[in-house]
Order: sequence, then C-alpha cells, then structure tokens
Amino acid sequence: MPRTLYLFTGGTISMSIDPIQDGAIPTLTGHEILAFVPSIPKMTEPELIDVSRLPGPHVTPELMWELSELVNRHLERPEIDGIVITHGTDTLEETAYMLDLRLTSQKPVVVVGALRNSSELSWDGPANLEGATRVVLDPVAAGQGVFVALNESVHAASEATKTDTQASGTFQSPIFGPLALIEQDRIFWRRRLTSRRTVAGGPLEPRVDMFTMYSGFDPRLLQYAIDSGAQGLVLEGTGRGNAPPAIMPALDRAREAAIPVVLATRCWHGRVLDTYGYAGSGKDMRKRGVIFAGTVNGQKARVHLMLALGKTRSVPEIQSMLEQDLY
Repeated sequence: MPRTLYLFTGGTISMSIDPIQDGAIPTLTGHEILAFVPSIPKMTEPELIDVSRLPGPHVTPELMWELSELVNRHLERPEIDGIVITHGTDTLEETAYMLDLRLTSQKPVVVVGALRNSSELSWDGPANLEGATRVVLDPVAAGQGVFVALNESVHAASEATKTDTQASGTFQSPIFGPLALIEQDRIFWRRRLTSRRTVAGGPLEPRVDMFTMYSGFDPRLLQYAIDSGAQGLVLEGTGRGNAPPAIMPALDRAREAAIPVVLATRCWHGRVLDTYGYAGSGKDMRKRGVIFAGTVNGQKARVHLMLALGKTRSVPEIQSMLEQDLY
C-alpha cells in the first residue's frame, strides 16, 4: 500500500465554532480530521504531522519557507509516495506557489482546505481531503509539481487563485482552467503543464512590498517603501499593466538603487503586456526596467520575487527568472 504524509497546518478545515469567541477558530488535530474520512486508510497508509493550527492570515512567508523545507526533507524518504497539506484558504495559493517553486521531487504534493468549518452541516473538509488523497495517489500526478485540490477540481499551484470569499468553488484557474476533475471513478485529467518554474537555493528575502494601482495613487507610498528598506516591489497595475504617471520618478529611484520592480495586473483575468505607449503605461515601465509577471497575479509574483532575491541581487538575472517562458 502506498504511504502518504499528511501535514496539518490549520485553516477552516480544522475549525469549529468557539462559544466564547463567537466564531470559528482552529481546534481539530490531524487525527481528528482524518477520522472523518474512513476511506483514506483503505487507499493509503497515512502518516500524520500536526505542523501548526493557524488561520490562513496568520501564515507568514517565513512559515511558508519552513513548510517547504519540511516538505522537501520528507519527500527524500523513499517510503513516502506523496504529501497532502491542509491549509487556510486565505493564503493557500501563496503557500502552494512557494512550495511549487521550491519543489524538485517528482513526487506529487497537494494542498487542500475548506470553506466551511466542522460546526456547519455543509463542512466540505472531509470530501476535499479525500479528493486530495486520490489526486496524490494518481500516477498521472507525478512530475507535475504542487496541486491545489478543492471542490472536485484540481489546479496547478502556479495558476490557482481564490476568487470568492465563501463559495465552495472559490479556487479557479482563470485563464487556463483546471488541470483535472475529481470524478467518482477516477481523476479525469483535462491537460498537463507544459513547463514549471523552480527557484533553487535560498534564503528567503521577505522584504518585498506590494501595491495596487488605482486612480490618484500616491507615489509617496512607493518612496517610503524604498526609503525604509524594501528589497523588491510588486505593482498590481490597472488593465494590461499600467499605472498613474506620477509614480515614474519613484520607479526611477528604485532602478537607481537596483531594487527590482515586478508588474502584475489587478485584473482577475489576463496577461501583462507593454501594449500601450503613453506615460505610465506598460511600455513606459518596461523602459525603466520593470519586470513583467505575465499571467501570474500579484501575490504569487511577490512570492517568486522573494525567492529570486534569496538567490541573486542582479536585476537582469531576476528578470530572466521571473519572465522565463513568458515571451
């Protein structure tokens, strides 16, 4: 029988209503959650580790790094065939992307969560955990990196994003769609990833700030980030990747200080491209050495930049790493 390691980190999947707090908080251990899924011991020999019991917003980049170190160590064990990780959905996509960027093993890793807590009749945790187990055991999953599996859908960690605050189908891959569907009889794979990015080495550089562009954005925010020690900046531009022209002097300062600036879009769907040529446009920023994130959203671009900065401080090298396979 295959052996699957389960890493429990918290999130709604581990929560129940606390009468004193009058709200859902993490309470369940990994063994208590797994007890709700009696089918799992029939599919695999489970090994459990309670890593933490944290809500998604409490997870920091440093904790994501520590989790990736733990994952990579256990994947080296020959008896482990794959890993399933429970996580809070608010920051699940960021953790999953960091794990994916740092994963070199061919063994599959699946990150899973829930949108309902165990005090609710519609608790989706057990079904999602069973689905994640079936994915990690499927032979087709090998060599495709880290997956996000909820609501009977399987997504690549590089593409999945949370799109709704509470809907069970919140995780979607807006541009390309899910990799697979979790059917009753099998995992129905619709497509495979043609390429994956990885960032070897380290350590992590957490001093990366992110700003969303909007009408009348105050460039003092960027200037303060530069002056207070930011080692990298991520901008979520409007539309195709544009910004108010008032921020251009701050971008010039970042370039002079060799601080990499990465441009994503605040739009839910689409790719950053230097289509426009006016002041503050993507082309204007491209001339200033801004790195384009392509289809990767802002929060993922920030994770990628933190890892890239841990490997090199050369802006051209970072640009090559982040724009790989995009153009």
